[in-house]
Amino acid sequence: MTADTRRRGDTRSKIQRVALSRFTADGYDKTSLREIAEDLGVTKAALYYHFRTKENILESLVTDVGESIGELITWVSSAPSTRERRLEMLRRLAELTRGGVGDLMRCVQQNEVAVGSMPQTMAVVHQYKDELWRACTPPEATIEDKLRARVAIMTILISNKSADDVGGTDAERTAAALRIASGVMP
Repeated sequence: MTADTRRRGDTRSKIQRVALSRFTADGYDKTSLREIAEDLGVTKAALYYHFRTKENILESLVTDVGESIGELITWVSSAPSTRERRLEMLRRLAELTRGGVGDLMRCVQQNEVAVGSMPQTMAVVHQYKDELWRACTPPEATIEDKLRARVAIMTILISNKSADDVGGTDAERTAAALRIASGVMP
């Protein structure tokens, strides 16, 4: 990788972080590319070099997070489905949600109407959620087992939604979610 390529990647990541923060704090619809450019200290033209629209930025975030979720799904599916493996998958998912995955999930939840008008983006979000559920559902699962697996996954996914809802620190919510999810996972 050349220094130029690395710099472009760093700039792209910085744009994504700033935009995600703005989308979550101010709302997707209320955030403009001009505001994102100002936060970055660049011109709109410089921002356009990397992303033409806000939708492009959000799509890139979903794609990047999807790759991380995809790697987790590949890992959990690469060996027989044991309870221990499913519990490790929950632990790894919890780690992901404390980073970019959790930030994006909060953004998507807080901007549900705006994101709902982006069918491709929503399709990717739902696809990965469905794949997570399938990957952590034991073979020959009963209806109860299937529901338990989904509840376990959703417990992890919502644990970092917002400190205002539940309280505590990110670490405390993650630990509580892991205890609950582990108790529910078949």
